[in-house]
Amino acid sequence: MSILLESIYEIALDAGKVIMNHYHSGVHVEEKADHSPVTAADIAANDIIVERLMMLTPDIPILSEESALSSWSERQGWTAFWLVDPLDGTKEFLRQNGEFTVNIALIEGGKPTLSVVHAPALNKSWLADGSTAWLETMSGRDEIKAIPAMIPTIVGSRSHPSPDMANYLQEVGEHKMVEVGSSLKFCLIAEGVAQSYPRLGPTMMWDTAAGQCVAESAGAAVLQLDGEELQYHRDKLLNPSFIVSII
Repeated sequence: MSILLESIYEIALDAGKVIMNHYHSGVHVEEKADHSPVTAADIAANDIIVERLMMLTPDIPILSEESALSSWSERQGWTAFWLVDPLDGTKEFLRQNGEFTVNIALIEGGKPTLSVVHAPALNKSWLADGSTAWLETMSGRDEIKAIPAMIPTIVGSRSHPSPDMANYLQEVGEHKMVEVGSSLKFCLIAEGVAQSYPRLGPTMMWDTAAGQCVAESAGAAVLQLDGEELQYHRDKLLNPSFIVSII
């Protein structure tokens, strides 16, 4: 495993510790322009991640949900950049169900090539380098692989149900259904616990990049509905619908 991947893992762990300092307190919640919640935990984690990434790789720009967003005229010249969601699943954080993550991904040539998804309340992390994915728990670090199943498990969003999901599930036929928050949905597929994650509602770039790298590194595919790969060198920060599945 590369030194760079280990370094961003340590950054994610430290961001997770700060988030957990706010977890059981009466954290102040504000509403952003898109009506999504933001808390002091989001901002504190973002400050740590951005500062540490700037020290680690000063020549690589950073695009983070909780920082001032660079325009496309600036971003289109980036050959590589960090894509960060310091606290993915703020609604789950506020519900205190543990299903929130720290997402850090390196984007190169429009594709996520290195990432960490850290779930501080669950004491679990997923690391990926584009070809291999690992699950880190209190017991150690193990390589993980996406695996098929005779009766597939479909994973969906706990906080963002989609009206198109019912049609998709009808086409799938017999299946099991699991609902979970944040980028943990990608990670369940990477672990072989689930086989499909249809995202038929809105997400943003920073919601998906780190999880996508984990899923793809474990052998899954992340494709738009037209069959094209979900990629990140583009003007719009809003993702198109996509499906994560076993190849």
